[in-house]
Amino acid sequence: MRNTLAFVMAGGRGERLMPLTQDRSKPAVPFGGIYRLIDFTLSNCVNSQIYKIIVLPQYKSQSLNDHLEEGWNIFSPKIGHFLKVVPPQQRVGLDWYRGTADCIRQNHYLIERHKPEAVIILSGDHIYKMDYSLFIRYHQEKGADLTISLLEVDKDLAGQFGIAEVDSDFRIVAFREKPKENVKTIPGDANHVLASMGIYVFKTETLLDLLKAGDEDDFGRDIIPQMLMSHKVFAYPYVRFNRIKDYIYFTTDDGGRQSRLEPKVRDSSYWRDVGTLDAYWNANMDLTGVDPFFNLYGTKWPIHTRQVLAPPAKFIFSNERPEGFRVGKALDSLVAPGSIISGIVRNSVLSYNTVVRSWATVDESVVCDDVVIGRNCRIKKTIIDKNNDIPPDTQIGYHPNEDRKHFTVTPRGIVVVPKGYFR
Repeated sequence: MRNTLAFVMAGGRGERLMPLTQDRSKPAVPFGGIYRLIDFTLSNCVNSQIYKIIVLPQYKSQSLNDHLEEGWNIFSPKIGHFLKVVPPQQRVGLDWYRGTADCIRQNHYLIERHKPEAVIILSGDHIYKMDYSLFIRYHQEKGADLTISLLEVDKDLAGQFGIAEVDSDFRIVAFREKPKENVKTIPGDANHVLASMGIYVFKTETLLDLLKAGDEDDFGRDIIPQMLMSHKVFAYPYVRFNRIKDYIYFTTDDGGRQSRLEPKVRDSSYWRDVGTLDAYWNANMDLTGVDPFFNLYGTKWPIHTRQVLAPPAKFIFSNERPEGFRVGKALDSLVAPGSIISGIVRNSVLSYNTVVRSWATVDESVVCDDVVIGRNCRIKKTIIDKNNDIPPDTQIGYHPNEDRKHFTVTPRGIVVVPKGYFR
């Protein structure tokens, strides 16, 4: 994909992820123990051999900038590869980015400078694996001006997405942004609709003409509906065509690892917009378990990120007196380096330098960097942001009414402890 330029939208406020986005933008939110949300989109680019990437931040971007500078300095400008962070510069007016289309319009000079054949526009805060090279090849074979990646979702969720109607050749004949009523379902399937994933590939000339011709703010709400009568706009069925064979070690029922690798394609249909705290918790839980819904352990589609200098995770076993018997275990969990586990962790995701002290239990929880969970604590279905030292004997996630007095509690009952609450 030598002649493709990627724009990654990374300016989201992430208001529904508060308090996790109190001091960071949505793409910079930690995920999966060692990653940030933006790492998945950037890894898809690199794995798809797209090496010309422009990240467009806006709100509270310092954490994101630090992460990209320290972890994504892997490109060689000498051979035309780059990852550039381009903040709002008011080059075409006095406004910040008003929407996806306005964001690209304010940076159209970068398209003209690099002269790509195609421009791919991506969101920096979704969890998925996607081979963009297959997407772009499909776009070129169709001779499309614009191609949109679409996912089948339950019709009850239509109000959260842009919804497309297609003909037999997958040409889009209608597009509505977040419709509240009269939603058209997939022909022959009354329960599902085709939802936009916010992943677009444009023919360069078409995109520049559209941006210069008007001042629309948003692709989904403004530009795409207007294009349908005058341009060739096609749908890319994500689940049907996105087939990544990411090889995983095959594990037998008795726990023995065989010498061969087993190709897995389940991840090819996984896509999550972690726009709410419940969705964020769910996506983290999808990483746990014997056969996780989303697997980070593939060998052909690695997820790149910033590596923190930390020693291996340590698990304590001791029956010394006078403390008595204690054991550190992590079951069906992800534990990042630097962590020391003396208690019991189950179905959880622990980030760098987490300490779980003796006789504490952590269940179905997400714990960010530099957190200490004191002795005899009981933590369940909780998201704990960084820099917390939780006192001994604390219980979180067991008494919802009491938790609501101190913390955010989601509709599903997930408790969120903000950064630095326990000092």
